[in-house]
Amino acid sequence: MKTLFEEIKASIKNNYNQDRSFWRPVLPWGGVFTIKAGRKAVSCTPLYVEIRLKNTCTIDGFLMLLYVILHENENFPRELSLHLGREFIDCFLYLMDTYSFTTVKLLWIWDKMEKQQYKSEVHKASLIIDLFGNEHDNFTKNLENLMSTIQESYCSNWRCPIRVQEDQQRTINIKCGGLREFSQRVFCHGAPPFVVLNMQHWKSEDLAYVPYYLDLSDHKYLLEGATLFNKEEHHYSAAFQIDGHWMHYDGLRNVNLILLNKPPEFLLLSSLVYIRATEK
Repeated sequence: MKTLFEEIKASIKNNYNQDRSFWRPVLPWGGVFTIKAGRKAVSCTPLYVEIRLKNTCTIDGFLMLLYVILHENENFPRELSLHLGREFIDCFLYLMDTYSFTTVKLLWIWDKMEKQQYKSEVHKASLIIDLFGNEHDNFTKNLENLMSTIQESYCSNWRCPIRVQEDQQRTINIKCGGLREFSQRVFCHGAPPFVVLNMQHWKSEDLAYVPYYLDLSDHKYLLEGATLFNKEEHHYSAAFQIDGHWMHYDGLRNVNLILLNKPPEFLLLSSLVYIRATEK
């Protein structure tokens, strides 16, 4: 049985007219999970027999990118298991390859998100989980340990109360009455398999002008994909590369995975995703 990744690659290889979409929907927006409950369910309070997901685009694009990333390097599943857990990685790949898309979203929600990150309510016999919000809050925030960095700074003023400072924040603002020298920022847990850059104010047409590789902590990172934001619809989608071809994923559309000739128009860049290059 072919994996979903192999199916997508095959569709690219067999696509001669550059406009054919993938043969079936992938990670459709929302989702319904039916609970096959036994007799014990009648004693549950509150009682619901299905789970309905809403506004899942805040995690859908990154779930699609995560799936592609895990197939780009045979070592990435093992490396990411150190941060996300081996059971999570194995279950995630299995659910994606068996097209269990609602279940894979629930896996992320219940295994990686905090309860305060989403709204939920019981309506009639359904538990409704609403992920409306920002994808950085719903997804990348839960990867802070993976991508955390640290930087040391030294103040030239001997009277500075904190002459040597270690900080994991992007910026350091200390009034010490002297000049502060910064060391190179390094990853706390070694170079991760991928990094996510917040690019919320760029247009997708500017994708041609962003760097296609980065040098971070003595490692080279290659542009793998991006998440995009439709301001009018308040909706996220994603673009990613497979074998040098760009594809656009949009879970809200009936045809939601298509081969691109150029970046989608009228969308804002939300994030850029880079993967660590294979050492030769």
